[in-house]
Amino acid sequence: MKRFYSLLHYLQKRGFEVCGRIAERLGIRARVVRTSFIYLTFVTLGFGFALYLFLAFWLKIKDLIYTKRTSVFDL
Repeated sequence: MKRFYSLLHYLQKRGFEVCGRIAERLGIRARVVRTSFIYLTFVTLGFGFALYLFLAFWLKIKDLIYTKRTSVFDL
C-alpha cells in the first residue's frame, strides 16, 4: 500500500496538472474534475483519456508560447 501512495504522490506532483488547472479556472475542486475524467473514460470507452491527453498537450504548448515576464527587461 505504501508503494501505491508513493506512486500516487509522484503522479500528482509531477503530472500534467490538467485537472488542477481546469478546476482552478472553473472554481471547483480538482478531485471533482479528476472523478469526472475517470467516469467519462469508462462511459465513453476511452474518450475521456484521449481528451485528457489532448488538454495536457494544449496546456503545455500554451505555457511555452505565453510566458509571463516580470518586467520589460526579461526579453
